Amino acid sequence: MAILDILHFPDPNLRKKARPVETIDARIKTLASDMLETMYKEGGIGLAATQVNVQKRVVVIDLSELRNEPMYLINPEIISSEGVEQMQEGCLSVPDYYDLVERAEKVSFRYLNLAGEAKEVNADGLLAVCIQHEIDHLDGKLFIDYLSPLKRQRLRKKLEKQDKLQAQIL
Repeated sequence: MAILDILHFPDPNLRKKARPVETIDARIKTLASDMLETMYKEGGIGLAATQVNVQKRVVVIDLSELRNEPMYLINPEIISSEGVEQMQEGCLSVPDYYDLVERAEKVSFRYLNLAGEAKEVNADGLLAVCIQHEIDHLDGKLFIDYLSPLKRQRLRKKLEKQDKLQAQIL
């Protein structure tokens, strides 16, 4: 397995829309495995392929405390949603920033697993939020897009300042 580089906002590649996976072959399985390892290393609970600059509709999620219940989602799509809830979100592509985001309370989604089997799941709570967050990534959308323009602008300036300081250190 390999640790992949995670793109950080405002990298324009985060805005690209991922293409469907046509065939679940060894490359896709390796990508999913590498994504999971990267997500674990970075302390995340979900990661979309677009975050590692691969424009394929692949997502990995693990909400378990022991980090032993990974979900591999190929071509995930939400088929229905209901209700509204707010939950604090963060993102590996927007490090050290968290804010309240309003999303659907419950979702039904379908996907292919790594064996190519079609699955359909009804989710609520953290899983519902995570699915919506990661599918947004595949569509070129970030959780900060749900925030006010002023909050996004402040965040962009903060991150640009951090990048400049980091470049000076190196």
